[in-house]
Amino acid sequence: MICAVGVSAYADDVRKPAMQIEDNTFFDPTAKQREESYKFGVEYRLEVGYAQHQQRTRNLSYPDMFLHGVRVGATFDFLLPYHFSLQTGLLYTLTYGKNEQHWRSMNPQTTQTEYITHRVLEHNLTIPVRAYYTITLWKQLRMFFYTGPQLHIGLAEYDYLQTHLSTAAQTWLETNGVPTSPYDRFADELIRANIQWGLGGGLEWDRYRLQAGYDFGLNNLARPRGLDNRHMVEWGWFISFCYRF
Repeated sequence: MICAVGVSAYADDVRKPAMQIEDNTFFDPTAKQREESYKFGVEYRLEVGYAQHQQRTRNLSYPDMFLHGVRVGATFDFLLPYHFSLQTGLLYTLTYGKNEQHWRSMNPQTTQTEYITHRVLEHNLTIPVRAYYTITLWKQLRMFFYTGPQLHIGLAEYDYLQTHLSTAAQTWLETNGVPTSPYDRFADELIRANIQWGLGGGLEWDRYRLQAGYDFGLNNLARPRGLDNRHMVEWGWFISFCYRF
């Protein structure tokens, strides 16, 4: 009788699925939550990507312009509980744009088109302060969203302009403080500090992250000089690839 009971108990153990014998947390509803929760720490990332800036003007002696370029730098993520994190870092952006600014001829006897060709090379540093929220989709695949301000610091913005103007038009522009020769716009035309607010998100797999975002310029960058009601804001968007090490 004792042997029969022992054989029956052994048979019951054999029939049980392996997961019930080896992993006693399989039916624990809090196990997955514990695995996905973040711990305090810091993550370091390198970032490289494409950036496009848009300079929006109003009543300014300068045309609206799109600048295209590259964005590189390093960021630091401070991990917080409940899938939140804070990010800061330092990024460098180099962008280039070209546009033509047309003027009506100052000579009433001619219909000649007069214009200035602007070729702009812009150097910037960016310091972001952003709040991230991350959602685990499957295994190491995660989706994240972020928002927050950033300080966009202008290092230099060279305008290699070329004039195609009559003598009368060039004299009038110079009288009203409009540059007609190559110069750095940050010297006395634009403010270097551009405060922006950004929104974005992306996907992350293991150490790799693909993200995109849009940044809205909040302050007027134009200095009052020459023409009245000068106003310019700079917005931009980017897409970048990040590697965590």
